[in-house]
Amino acid sequence: MNGRRTWSIRVRMTATTGTVAAVVAAIVCALLLVGLRSQAAESARGQAVSAALRIAYEAGRGPVRGRLTAPEDVVLQLVNEEQEVVAGTEGALTGPPMAGFRPTANSIYATRELCPPDGLEGCQWVIALRVYHESGDRLVYAATPTVPWYVSPGHLMLLVSASLLVTMIACLRAWGTTDQVLGRVDVIRAELAEITASQSGRRVPVSAYQDEIRWLGEAVNETLDRLDTALERQRAFTSDASHDLRSPITGARAQIEEALLFPDEVDWPQTARNVLQSLDRLQAIVTDLLQLARLDAGASHEAEPIDLGAIVTIEVARAERTKSIVPHVQEGVTVHGDRLRLVRLLTNLLDNAERHAETRVDITVRGENGYGVLEVQDDGAGIAEQDREVVFQRFARLEDGKARDAAGTGLGLPIAREIARLHGGSLTIEDSARGARFVLRIPRPPASGD
Repeated sequence: MNGRRTWSIRVRMTATTGTVAAVVAAIVCALLLVGLRSQAAESARGQAVSAALRIAYEAGRGPVRGRLTAPEDVVLQLVNEEQEVVAGTEGALTGPPMAGFRPTANSIYATRELCPPDGLEGCQWVIALRVYHESGDRLVYAATPTVPWYVSPGHLMLLVSASLLVTMIACLRAWGTTDQVLGRVDVIRAELAEITASQSGRRVPVSAYQDEIRWLGEAVNETLDRLDTALERQRAFTSDASHDLRSPITGARAQIEEALLFPDEVDWPQTARNVLQSLDRLQAIVTDLLQLARLDAGASHEAEPIDLGAIVTIEVARAERTKSIVPHVQEGVTVHGDRLRLVRLLTNLLDNAERHAETRVDITVRGENGYGVLEVQDDGAGIAEQDREVVFQRFARLEDGKARDAAGTGLGLPIAREIARLHGGSLTIEDSARGARFVLRIPRPPASGD
């Protein structure tokens, strides 16, 4: 079994095609042999019957004795009423009758296949004809050899040769076709082997034919496009993460080194608090990075029915905010999802809105066209249209955001969008009269209304 698995596709396809061609050729040959044997047997029997009828006619007109003439391979005997051979072909004139059966009383002829008839060799088809005579009925026996299953050696050799030729042609054709197809696959494979992370911009050649190989090449190129996008995103993410992780580490190191240069002049409690702030920022970045890594990996979550309005009500009541939070909640807006992740999404949106709001943040929950909709809108300066996608990029921070909160990680909104994506929804920034309006849409269960 293991050896069979090592066969190449070319060998397997050729062997399969050859086997099918051989089976079909064998079936066709068998049918031809059956037809040829039937025709040959009918022809031989027809000659024997004609010869027997001729002798019966002659015996009815007068005495018939001595040697008889017959077509090749036909043996004749005329037997009198005393079961004596009175006439026959050469070799059958002497000796006993070749057969002992007689036609029935209400019939003038009978046939049997004898292996062999008396005085003859091999299996023969024998016919017995009754001839009326005054002194007693006489019998004419005519025998002809039965036709073998292969008809004749010549016929068998011809059919076997033709079958071998057809099988060989089918195998050669299968090998050539498979080699042509796999040759294009080999080109794709060779090109893929040359593509690395540093040379990911290359693409495999696409066949000119509208066939499966072309579809394979197109699918591979689409996959490579997605891989290039992922690699570029990973490079940017690594670069941004390295910079943002380096900043708090560098700040803390600089403060410690400076304090060690002048240990007697340093306010150590204040230095410790400054270093602790840097460590807090570092911890926040690492926590957000781990959360993003889990989201990127598509970590599974327990889906359960969740009331968006209840989540908003609980979160608003739980946390103290520096700005006024005004909820507008429609009851019964239920979605399927992970409660903890949706709470994290809401918290990130509220933190962002609180950071940019002047005095007030409005939260709206409603059902709309089969979706559960959650809006978070602040009364701040808003976000320019050209920056609405920028804020969802990892570590991206607008100048206004940096001025309001220098310790921010720039990962809150990307995490919120990833959570929305994992729930089959979307998180966008839409137009509003004032401030920024973040709109979350998550599909609702089919049984839920708006």
